[in-house]
Amino acid sequence: MADPTLARLLEHPALWRGRSAARIDVVPSGLAALDEQLPGGGWPRSGLIEILIARFGSGELSLLLPALAALTRAPAARWCVWVAPPLMPFAPALVARGVVLDRVAVVGGERPLWAFGQVLGSGACDAALAWARQPQPRELRRLQLAAERGRTLGVLFRPRRAAREASAAMLRLGVEARAGTVRIEFLKGRGATHAVVELAHPDLRAGQA
Repeated sequence: MADPTLARLLEHPALWRGRSAARIDVVPSGLAALDEQLPGGGWPRSGLIEILIARFGSGELSLLLPALAALTRAPAARWCVWVAPPLMPFAPALVARGVVLDRVAVVGGERPLWAFGQVLGSGACDAALAWARQPQPRELRRLQLAAERGRTLGVLFRPRRAAREASAAMLRLGVEARAGTVRIEFLKGRGATHAVVELAHPDLRAGQA
C-alpha cells in the first residue's frame, strides 16, 4: 500500500521531479500553442514567473491578458494587482479584452519590490504583476516564497539582459517581439520540454497605454 504521506509530498507544487514533475495548479494562458509547452499546461497559480523583455511598456502584457481576464471574471475572484507599471493601464483596452476592472488595483510607491512581496503573500490576490530592473537574488527568493505562501500567480518583468543571472523564479521566459510574431524562449521551467515557441500575429500592445 502506498504511503499517503509520501503521496501528498510528491504532489506538492514546490517539488521538482524533472520531466515527470508533480502536478501543479494552473490557469490556462488562453494561447493553445503556449499552453502546450508551459509546465502543467498553463500559468502556475502560485509561484513567481519572470518575463524578460527588451523594453518595458512594449506589449509585455499581451501574453497574460487572457489569463487575467479569466481570473477577474471568476465567481470568487480575488484581486489582480499591478505594482509600479511603467505605463498606466489603459482601461478601455482591458475591458475589450475581458478584464473586470473592479478586480484590478494599481500600486505605486518608492519600494516596489517590498510592495510586490506584500501583495504576493497577502492571500488576497489571484495575480500580481511588477516591473523591476535589478532585483537582488535574496529579493527574488523572498518573492518566490511569498507567491507560494499567498497562492498567487506572480509575474515579474525584467530586462532581457537578466537572462545571464540566476533566479529563484519557478518559470523564466524570454520574450521578443518580431515582425508579426512573438518569440518565447523557455529559460527555466519545471518539466519544460521545448526551448522556443513562436506565436503568430499576437496583439502585442493590448492593454498598454
